[in-house]
Amino acid sequence: MIRIAQATSIILVLANTNDAPAASKLLSSDHWLLGEFTQNAPCKGDASDPAELRARISTDQIASKAGVCKFLDTQPEANRLKAHALCQFPAGPLIGDFTFTRKDNGTIDFVDRDGTYTAILHRCSK
Repeated sequence: MIRIAQATSIILVLANTNDAPAASKLLSSDHWLLGEFTQNAPCKGDASDPAELRARISTDQIASKAGVCKFLDTQPEANRLKAHALCQFPAGPLIGDFTFTRKDNGTIDFVDRDGTYTAILHRCSK
């Protein structure tokens, strides 16, 4: 049963990866979202932050201890970014939709499409 579900997920991933517009896959190298963050706790910035709280967002992916999500498509706005991504988790691949919203206090709100996972991202100093 698990193998069938994994195979279905892989087929779904392969079917959807070709649908993303090529021009909007990557973020620009100066996009406000790029950087090192901690989730739901202020970043200490001295390498003592727990690995499970750390996340790195680059022009083409989000990487954390949970896995790596590669952007398939992004829709940037002034203070918001919607992303469609292919995530690789230990349990298998997953297609996800996320929204990042930049707040006035310097944090970034993160939520998945269904609202099942939310986080406040705290930027670590450079």
